[in-house]
Amino acid sequence: MTNLIISTIAAACVVVMALISVQNASLVSLRFVFWRSIDLPWGLVLAGAVALGLIIGGCLPLLRNKPTTVDRK
Repeated sequence: MTNLIISTIAAACVVVMALISVQNASLVSLRFVFWRSIDLPWGLVLAGAVALGLIIGGCLPLLRNKPTTVDRK
């Protein structure tokens, strides 16, 4: 049952992202300090941001310090 709920939420997120991408089909250019990207479709920028967020979110638990247990006798 949990897998069904997670899959439904993921599918809903993909549908919302697709709708936003279709409605905003204009080209955008990313700028950061002196760097400027080529013109990219808004949907591609959105998909890249979501993918980067998922990757970073998946790696965060690996970076967390795990408490060490001390065996006291």
